[in-house]
Amino acid sequence: MDAIRLPIWLRTILVSGAAVLIASAGLFAWHWQTRPETLTIAVGSLDGEASRLVSALASKLAQQKAPVRLSMVETAGAADAAEVFSSGKVDLAVVRGDVGDLSQAQAVVVVTHTVLLLVVPPGSAIADITGLKRVAIGVVGGDINHRLVKVLTDEYDLTRSGVVFKNIGVADVRRMIDSKEVRAILTVMPLSEKYLSLLRSLFPQIGKSGPTLIPIESAPAIAQRERAYESFDLPKGTLRGSPPNPTEDITTLRTSFYLVAQKKLSSELVADLTESLMKARRDLIAEFPILAQVSAPDTEASAYLPVHPGAAAFYNGTQVSFLDKWGNIIFLVPMVAGALASILAASWKFLWAGPPLTREEALDVLYALGRRIRSSKSDAELDEIEREIDRVLESQQLKRVSGDEEARDVIALNVAAHRLENLIHDRRLMFGSQLTATPK
Repeated sequence: MDAIRLPIWLRTILVSGAAVLIASAGLFAWHWQTRPETLTIAVGSLDGEASRLVSALASKLAQQKAPVRLSMVETAGAADAAEVFSSGKVDLAVVRGDVGDLSQAQAVVVVTHTVLLLVVPPGSAIADITGLKRVAIGVVGGDINHRLVKVLTDEYDLTRSGVVFKNIGVADVRRMIDSKEVRAILTVMPLSEKYLSLLRSLFPQIGKSGPTLIPIESAPAIAQRERAYESFDLPKGTLRGSPPNPTEDITTLRTSFYLVAQKKLSSELVADLTESLMKARRDLIAEFPILAQVSAPDTEASAYLPVHPGAAAFYNGTQVSFLDKWGNIIFLVPMVAGALASILAASWKFLWAGPPLTREEALDVLYALGRRIRSSKSDAELDEIEREIDRVLESQQLKRVSGDEEARDVIALNVAAHRLENLIHDRRLMFGSQLTATPK
């Protein structure tokens, strides 16, 4: 459609609509590119501490406007979280390294280390595992420690020794110890003041003596066979007391809680998640001291639980840089800007295109050109005048073809144009004669 045939109000609407459409498309593309990604995370623990911790991290990520957000799926415990994760229903999970199917899991961070504590009450004559014959051991945590119980049973042949394991809750420990329903307690917990204080409170206080920790002397051999565990030397005085309890370092087993991600998650996304979590951790340590135990997982290829490539990129300092991530866009921006400039120029020309000349206006233009011809000083001026004549005639010819003007109007214009061409011819002859008369 010819711009000169549209009224100004319609051209204004068309250009405005196109500008709004382009701006909206640009804003939508930018919003889509920079929108935060939300990942679902399964988490659960016996005391609810893991859920509170992840909830605090999720709130901090939202507060910091991080590129990755967390949507928590709360479960009854770590075993259930591992099951939900292995079924593919969530993107992330907080799991214990020796629980559940972790074939699709890759580590993002180590949330905390947990230590096996085999404890007998104060005054007990039991000093080592061989003294546990025909003893009932209360297992705090239930099924989550099933694999660990089996490892110990196989290593020390506890079935032949008549040792019985009973799953018990934290609230039942004191009662069952006092009634001698169980003679020892097996628990796996982080070495933080909160949990150590809880453990001390489960046993009666007899003078200055406290509960006794039973060493797992075969821990190094177990760790070689069962990679989910590692041998760990529990420091002297872990349970406080005077004299220190224990009085010297003892050997036991340790396993870890991990934040794991599905293998299918992109490296860039997990790298952003890892960086955001580490920043949030720094701000929350004062409120949640256990976050001080959050650390990088083993990044070696031989690690028990392989690290996610995105997390490894963050820890190794090989995370995608700003230029690597946005280089193509930065390169394309000038090209897009040039295209937009062309569009704006075309729109401006379209918007402010003048209305078509009427027949009378066209004749006035041609008559005015006669004066310019007589006063012209060079052939170049005459060439420009000829081009103006052509434009006027072309415009009027288009109107005639569309039926807006009658044939006699065009004839009048052609007569005027023919007269102008004669004037131009005469002017050129005059220029030529002046050139010939000029002495060399």
